[in-house]
Amino acid sequence: MALRILYVVTEDWYFLSHRLPMARAAKEAGYEVHVATRIKDGEAVIKGEGFVPHALSWSRGSLSPRGSISAVFELRRLIRSLEPDILHNVSLKPVLLGTTASLGFDGTAVVNSLTGLGTLFIGEAGVSGMTRRAVRFALARLLRRKRSKTVVQNPDDRAFVIDLGVPLGNVVLIPGSGVDTKHLMPLPEPPPPVTAAYVGRMLADKGVVTLVETFSLLGKRGSKLQLLLAGDTDRENPGSLAPEQLQEFASLYGIHWLGHVTDIREVWAKAHFAVLASRREGLPKSLLEAAACGRPMVATDAPGCREIAIANETALTVPVDDVEALADAMARMADDQAIREKFGKAARALVESKFSSEAIGRETVALYDKLRQA
Repeated sequence: MALRILYVVTEDWYFLSHRLPMARAAKEAGYEVHVATRIKDGEAVIKGEGFVPHALSWSRGSLSPRGSISAVFELRRLIRSLEPDILHNVSLKPVLLGTTASLGFDGTAVVNSLTGLGTLFIGEAGVSGMTRRAVRFALARLLRRKRSKTVVQNPDDRAFVIDLGVPLGNVVLIPGSGVDTKHLMPLPEPPPPVTAAYVGRMLADKGVVTLVETFSLLGKRGSKLQLLLAGDTDRENPGSLAPEQLQEFASLYGIHWLGHVTDIREVWAKAHFAVLASRREGLPKSLLEAAACGRPMVATDAPGCREIAIANETALTVPVDDVEALADAMARMADDQAIREKFGKAARALVESKFSSEAIGRETVALYDKLRQA
């Protein structure tokens, strides 16, 4: 019988956007791949990859006691039915509920991927200190489950997990799910005017408001820099901007909000450099993709960002929420083509050596095999 892996992910779109290379690597290594997630529009694509989807009825934005208990029992039934060799929970909610559901199923090894601390710890969601303490308490115990490993994407998150009391040997740093360096190739610079682009969800924690304020300041300084925003709003995230806000920004400041873009190469074909003003990341896929396309970056010196946006090598970096510093860095990048070319080449080389989907896939499958045999 084929080895079986069950991925537990909040949303089908997130699985397809962020975890597909990992699942493909598992399938190529001989695993029968199952995906438990809330199904919206991705079921056909998941099936087309040769994976088996399982619809979950949970809501991504809620950790209510009643909903959590219901989700745990739903996942327990699925684990009992599938008897997976590996259960891979991706992001905070699946880690909490998926690991709880796995207790007692000793034949299943567990991989827990913390993909960043999210709005629960760093956002503006109005989450109480009691809730944060409760989540830390739960993580500290669940991440010590026998035959389990915790995967983090950057050294800051590794330190967070170790501070919870999880043994150092149970924490593995694997930087994301990788990017397809054959599909995303270096692109020539577009013609003027110089254009910066942010790709991602339109969230306050991603620094979108800071970026808009910075662009407004640059306009007052007389800068001719253009700005593209590519990505959707997120109604289930309390830090999301409303479409009306983005339309107002576009009208007031001349920002181009593209919404969702299916082929990200279209964005980087129009933009000279990437910008990300995030407060904290696991590992920003948007910067990895920009780097793969040979684009330099302006980014905050924040956890996760600094793994790919390396100061004065691939990027100009600035403090979090510092509008003046961000404006200075964006202006410098816009005005200096030599820096853009130098940083862009270095960014592409870094992605090829460290962040390709092939390399990350090999690391991840090796972790599965080692854990399964433990």
